[in-house]
Amino acid sequence: MKPISLIRSILTVGGWTLLSRGAGFARDMMMAAYLGAGPVADAFNVAFSLPNMFRRFFAEGAFNMAFVPMYAKKLEAGEDPNGFARDAFNGMAAILMVFSVLGTLAMPWLVYAMASGFAGDQRFDLAVLYGQIGFCYIMFISLVALLSGVLNAHGHFTEAGFVPVLMNLIFIAAMFIATKAGWDMGLTLAWTVPVTGIAQLAFTWYSAQKLGFHFTPRWPKITPELKRLATIAAPAVLAGGVVQINMLVGRQVASYTEGAVSWLVYADRLYQLPLGVVGIAIGTVLLPDLSRRLRAGDEAGGRESFNRGTEFALALTLPSAAALMTIALPLTTVLYQRGAFGVDDAANTALVLAIYGAGLPAFVLHKVYQPLYYARENSRAPFRYAVVSMVINAAIAVGLMPYIGFAAAALATTVAAWAMAFQLWFGTRNMGDAARFDTRFLSRAPRALVASIVMAVALYFGQAALGGLLGSHGWRYLGLGLLILLGVVVYFGFGAMIGAFRISDFRRNLRRQR
Repeated sequence: MKPISLIRSILTVGGWTLLSRGAGFARDMMMAAYLGAGPVADAFNVAFSLPNMFRRFFAEGAFNMAFVPMYAKKLEAGEDPNGFARDAFNGMAAILMVFSVLGTLAMPWLVYAMASGFAGDQRFDLAVLYGQIGFCYIMFISLVALLSGVLNAHGHFTEAGFVPVLMNLIFIAAMFIATKAGWDMGLTLAWTVPVTGIAQLAFTWYSAQKLGFHFTPRWPKITPELKRLATIAAPAVLAGGVVQINMLVGRQVASYTEGAVSWLVYADRLYQLPLGVVGIAIGTVLLPDLSRRLRAGDEAGGRESFNRGTEFALALTLPSAAALMTIALPLTTVLYQRGAFGVDDAANTALVLAIYGAGLPAFVLHKVYQPLYYARENSRAPFRYAVVSMVINAAIAVGLMPYIGFAAAALATTVAAWAMAFQLWFGTRNMGDAARFDTRFLSRAPRALVASIVMAVALYFGQAALGGLLGSHGWRYLGLGLLILLGVVVYFGFGAMIGAFRISDFRRNLRRQR
């Protein structure tokens, strides 16, 4: 894949991810209006986070990091990639069916492990009920992740990109129907979880069938290739587990403050917009591309792809981080404060959002650096780095909780993210030129940082000037829109002027995408 094609693919994935994050944000705005940050919202957020936590443990963040490079290399060499994918699909399905049953039965213990602060009040019973209804989602979405990996390896990013959009659209429709029919909103959301899983699996299954892949459910066969996949995946699964332990620690800290779990979730949704559009898109495209280049011995092409991908990522991530830190309160007030979501909820969510914003570049760098390891089938080093980050996260979250409360969870996440990014960078020193930054990147990246700082200053004064509009119920959306427009104009205008990037590069890539 040529660098220009790489960026075009990243834009394709990023476009679908933006649509997904936008739909997810609309979903969360509706949830905030209907439920606020009360007991039902806290209970559902914990219950829904359980299958999603294990999804990242088994699938997107771990298993697929081992599966995609192996599949891409088999595809490049013509070594029956479809048979390998079918064996992996059936093996994963068998494991997940058993795991779904065990998780549903163990739900009270899982909820306690996730949010012991719920014990003794209605949030605990609600979380257990909602979790038992929706935990089977782990099976459906993990199989979806594997099928999406196959589609991505063939360059079919659109089909895989629509999957999360479908989930959010179903949630939005369910809330509309529940409002009209007078259904209990908490139970409606809980039952929507498995429904979305079935719909997502059906869609990706159909997409794979159209591409010529026929995944017939059957008793799994333990082949030598699956054993090798398990050997490579095991450290990645453990590393994914460490990341989820970090999330678990954060939920535990937040569970001792009513509403804090929801504040973290709503802030997470906002910072996931740029992270998803840039970071996840980069990781999705870069991993199979680097795997194919390693198979072909194209080190120069691998370095070019790595540098252009990282350059593109930071050019969009640095200003996003600056904006999240500078205008966190206008964002949460305008977008969330309505109905059951009050002034204090918006302020506390803004605090978490600003802290998360400081860690956004680190999370994107994870997505850039991890493919360098997994493309080489090296999953042990990221696991070791993740363990170090886990210790840092736990020490900060637990140690600072008595002093700064729920904010300790967000601060721990950000500091641990930067620790992980540093270790991933330091670990590439023996990978040769393919993992080194070139002259163009080293020239442009610092300038993008300077442009982001200038934009942050403009946003700081801009929100003061637009205070009247931002505080007016009828005009606040216009005020926020003008504030964002100011940031965009300042960043891209000043950035182009000092040579952080060329506007023509973005235009050319967008034209090629269309």
